[in-house]
Amino acid sequence: MRYWLETLGCPKNQVDSDKLAGTLEAEGYRPAGRPGAADLVVVNTCAFIDAAREESIETILSLSGARRAGARVVVTGCLAERYGSELADALPDVDLVAGFGVPVTLSAKPGVAPPIPSFDLLNLPRPPARAPWAYVKVAEGCDRTCGFCAIPSFRGRQRSRRLDDILAEVGSLGVEEVVLVAQDLVSYGRDTGDGSILPLVEAVARLVTRVRLLYLYPSGLNDGLIDVMGDTGCPYFDLSLQHVSRPHVGRMRRWGDGDRFLGRIERIRSAHPDAALRSSFIVGYPGETEDDHEQLLAFLEEAELDWAAFFPFSREEGTYAAGLVDQVAPELVVERLAECSEVQDAITASRRRALIGRAVTVLVDEPGIARSHREAPEIDGVIRVPRGLAPGRWEEVVVTDAEGPDLDAVPVEAGVG
Repeated sequence: MRYWLETLGCPKNQVDSDKLAGTLEAEGYRPAGRPGAADLVVVNTCAFIDAAREESIETILSLSGARRAGARVVVTGCLAERYGSELADALPDVDLVAGFGVPVTLSAKPGVAPPIPSFDLLNLPRPPARAPWAYVKVAEGCDRTCGFCAIPSFRGRQRSRRLDDILAEVGSLGVEEVVLVAQDLVSYGRDTGDGSILPLVEAVARLVTRVRLLYLYPSGLNDGLIDVMGDTGCPYFDLSLQHVSRPHVGRMRRWGDGDRFLGRIERIRSAHPDAALRSSFIVGYPGETEDDHEQLLAFLEEAELDWAAFFPFSREEGTYAAGLVDQVAPELVVERLAECSEVQDAITASRRRALIGRAVTVLVDEPGIARSHREAPEIDGVIRVPRGLAPGRWEEVVVTDAEGPDLDAVPVEAGVG
């Protein structure tokens, strides 16, 4: 029996898929070379915003239409959990819509409909990583009440994993870099009373060469965590800011403002002059004024983040923002997105060009592709290196050129020409 597993959405979904793959392979399935050769096609969906849902539906329809005779299609992930029976009714050609607590392999047995057991996806075992890095999810759900976010409604409240379970998973992966992820990473351990994220980061750093953290809520980024990040080999700070205008951040039901964020950024760069910073921002959240937007543009210019992403507001059913009446005109959202991207693209390109001539330590991910601490896997740019450098190895290279977000580099001994 062969399976094909298609993953959409964020790194947290990729962790879920890795664990589903481990379960399928433990039950005798083997990966298929292409969707059309699979006996079981699993689509792990995303439901965060409209665009993600549209992509999920299009992918389901495409893979369902291309499956071979007798193959079965299962839809799981956020879309399945959030919309359940509604999704199943809308997709009659799909064999099973399986939420987070439904084993997808039930669908592989035609005519069998036993009681559906629940299982803990968060703590399922997973196979060794196929790359020299891996995402590791340390918690599920979120206790925050951000005005735009529906995740708590279908992922539930925060549920942190036991430290020993996380460390056992990290030790089983055989990787050089671990990327810790969660909906609210800085709140790890608060729900269980086991302390803060600091002991977790320190413990993982003893097992792998590089530890990277994704999605840091700014109010939880204290001096202790900033200092510890220098000991992980990866001073990379992914700050979930979303906006900088104080009244507008309040409308988002979040903490902070541009001045506070700049203070944190200054503290980071003081402790780690070589730090890389990333963030994401929502454009067009209800009530966003022209002044709010100008404050965001000014912040981008002053902060000089290495990376930033900008998303249009998505009106999510059941969220606080869904009921707000002061919606921003779609054409104005598009205009503001373009302005933000233009400013940030120039900053990113400038910061990348500033690395030309510098020596950096990289992890070779695959032939010809490597990353330093500045590049998160699958998210940021990459460093192109000679294909002869072996994947999984650490190398000292000199940056020779920059092209947008990507760099070119050669081994230090080769010089810069």
